[in-house]
Amino acid sequence: MSGPGPLPGHGEVSDPAAVPILMYHAVAAEPNDATRALSVTPEAFAEQMATVADLGLTPVGTAELAACWRHGRPLPARPLLVTFDDGYEGVHRHALPVLAKHGFPATLFVSTGWLRGPYETGGALDTMLDWDQVRELAAAGVEIGGHSHTHPQLDQLPDDTLRRELILCKEIVSDQLGTVPASFAYPYGYSSRRVREAVRETGYAQALAVGNGLARRRQGPYALRRVTVRRGTGAEEFRRLVEGRAITRTFARDLALTKGYAMVRRARQIRRKAVRTRV
Repeated sequence: MSGPGPLPGHGEVSDPAAVPILMYHAVAAEPNDATRALSVTPEAFAEQMATVADLGLTPVGTAELAACWRHGRPLPARPLLVTFDDGYEGVHRHALPVLAKHGFPATLFVSTGWLRGPYETGGALDTMLDWDQVRELAAAGVEIGGHSHTHPQLDQLPDDTLRRELILCKEIVSDQLGTVPASFAYPYGYSSRRVREAVRETGYAQALAVGNGLARRRQGPYALRRVTVRRGTGAEEFRRLVEGRAITRTFARDLALTKGYAMVRRARQIRRKAVRTRV
C-alpha cells in the first residue's frame, strides 16, 4: 500500500507493509441500545465508502489478502478490507447497495445461531439477517466467513465446546451456501494459542482478531488485526484509519483497557484449568 507523505500534526505515517482492515457491526439508522455504540448510520457508511473511493484505496477480500501474504503474491495498490461481524440485517439493507455502487468486495462473518432461520438459538442483539439475505450477499460477491455459532468468548470454553462452536458454524454455512467458509473472526476479538490452533484444525485458512491496529503479514494468518469503526467515528478520524495514521493515538484508551482485561482473562483461565485438574 503506497500511502501519503507525512502530514503536519499527526506524527504517525502510513506503513506500506500494513493494511487497514475495517471492522463494522450494525449499519442502522435506529439501532437498539445493545448495538448503538458499534453501529454506523447508513449515511455515514455511504460517506465512508465514498472516502475510500476518493482516496484511491482498493478493497480486497479477507481470503485474497491472506492468500497473497501466504504465497508472497503482490497485493493491489493501497489495499484495504471492509468486514462486518455478527450478521445484522442492515448489512443487506443498507451496506450492500453502497458496496455494489462502488464495486467493493467485503467480508461478512456470521454467528450462525444468531441468524434468523432453522438454526436460530436466540441471544442476538438486534434484527439479524436471514439465510436468503446471506445468500444474496454471497451472490453479490461478499465473502461469508464464520464467527462461531452462538457468539461466546471462545478462549473461556472447554475444548469440546470450543470445537463444537467452530465446526457447527462451518457446517451450517457450508450447507446453506454450498461453499466452505475459508475465513473466521473471533467473537469479541478474543483468542488464545489454543483457540487459534482449533480454528486452524477446523479448516479455516485465516482468522481476524481486533487489536485496533493495522494488519501485517508478520502477525500470521490467524491473528490479523482490525480497526473498529463505530458510531462516534467522524469523517477525519475515518480518513486517518484508512490511511493508517495515528492508529495508536486514536485507540489509546481501547488498547489500555484491552491490556488490563487480558490479564484478568488469563487469571480466569488459570483458575478454570486448576479446577478441572483437581476434578
